[in-house]
Amino acid sequence: MIAEPALTIGEVARATGTQAETIRYYERIGLLPAPLRTAARYRIYDRSDVSRLAFVKRSRDLGFTIEEVRVLLALAQDAERDCKEVDAIARRHLTDVEGRIGDLQRLAKELRRLIGQCQGGNISECRIVEALTPKTVQPRISVKS
Repeated sequence: MIAEPALTIGEVARATGTQAETIRYYERIGLLPAPLRTAARYRIYDRSDVSRLAFVKRSRDLGFTIEEVRVLLALAQDAERDCKEVDAIARRHLTDVEGRIGDLQRLAKELRRLIGQCQGGNISECRIVEALTPKTVQPRISVKS
């Protein structure tokens, strides 16, 4: 049997496009198992660690939270399990993403409106600066009887 080559944290980082500090962070919070260590205390990884990290990175790239990734990892360990829980997590996440897209579209519309009001000239006449400047807020005074 041929032993699997041990990989350094730098090699794992390059293979997955992940920063070494992020890999150490994922280890600290339990998304990745604590790696084996050499006699000199260097971390060493195997291909299963690379696969797990790639799963975590792709999940994070898609915007899943750390807790969602934790659940997805746990669910992925049971290949025979029904995938309805994974589907539910992905559907909830999609709903959240679509909500944020709506918020960003409203934000873009408002910014276009502000920019459209710009007539050039001096800052003292700038409609964008005017729109961003808070109006005087009157303190609320409560009267006790």
